[in-house]
Amino acid sequence: MKKKNFKKIAKNVIELEIQALKKLKDSINNSFNQAVQAIVKCQSKVIFCGVGKSSKISAKLSSTFSSVGSPSFTLSASDASHGDLGSISKKDILILISYSGETNELKNIIQYAKRNKIILIGIVSKKNSTLYKASNIKLYIPEVKESGYGIVPTSSTSAALALGDALAIAAMEQKKFDKMDFKAIHPAGSLGAKLKTVEDLMIKGKKIPFISENQNLKKAIKVISEKKLGVLIVIKKSNNISGIITDGDIRRIVQKNTYLPEEKIKNLMKKKPISVEKDTLAAEALEIMNSRKITSLSVYDKKDKKKIIGLIHIHNILEAKIA
Repeated sequence: MKKKNFKKIAKNVIELEIQALKKLKDSINNSFNQAVQAIVKCQSKVIFCGVGKSSKISAKLSSTFSSVGSPSFTLSASDASHGDLGSISKKDILILISYSGETNELKNIIQYAKRNKIILIGIVSKKNSTLYKASNIKLYIPEVKESGYGIVPTSSTSAALALGDALAIAAMEQKKFDKMDFKAIHPAGSLGAKLKTVEDLMIKGKKIPFISENQNLKKAIKVISEKKLGVLIVIKKSNNISGIITDGDIRRIVQKNTYLPEEKIKNLMKKKPISVEKDTLAAEALEIMNSRKITSLSVYDKKDKKKIIGLIHIHNILEAKIA
């Protein structure tokens, strides 16, 4: 058997899909704007449905929509005709995906949508098809060349997926669905870790290594040993920050033979320490630490930059597997 050039095959498949996406990009028109506006105004669910490969695309897009602020689910085309049409309400939006637009299993769904005046968005490649003609909003996918003897759904499915993703992101941005909204519904996994804020991980309450600026160096050594964080936040009244002093600072004082047990901390501390607001992403705080070659940052509430409400240590971030 003649050995196949698999790298060449791979490049050909990818090239066909790139060309499909370019054609899709050039075809985007005002219908896309109408679809986004309808999705943003939707007071209920965005329901996806397709058959075969389009069913798999529907499932992925439904998941994406739900994760970016547009509640969604996937409807089984076969089950729809056996009672599941009842899961569609008049406030929903129905998005049907079909390359030909003539998939038999979708025809009952199309009729139900028209009969109940449910907004129907069709993602379809045949302009003379039943789905295209019936859709309130028509999203056209240009006809493209498929891989695998020109019969395996590859380029067309990539185009449908890309168009659906574009709808999801456009609706997300219009709704002003931001990182914190995204974090709220992605609490676990690597995404959840990346979106953790300083407030999620910081040391709080009695564990914060505070020391009054009027305390002496002897007291500072005792407190820094007890807290085991290598740093003390020097404060005035009401937890207002005055400066910081680290275990490294104390060692250098001792090494220089300038150790004065009764010397006040305010005369030894570093003034104007680097602080971050509590809603700062932990990943951003880590970048600051790495760039400044420090291991901790004091944390303030955005209402008052001088009032310290916590301490974020590099170990807190690394333990959360944020790197």
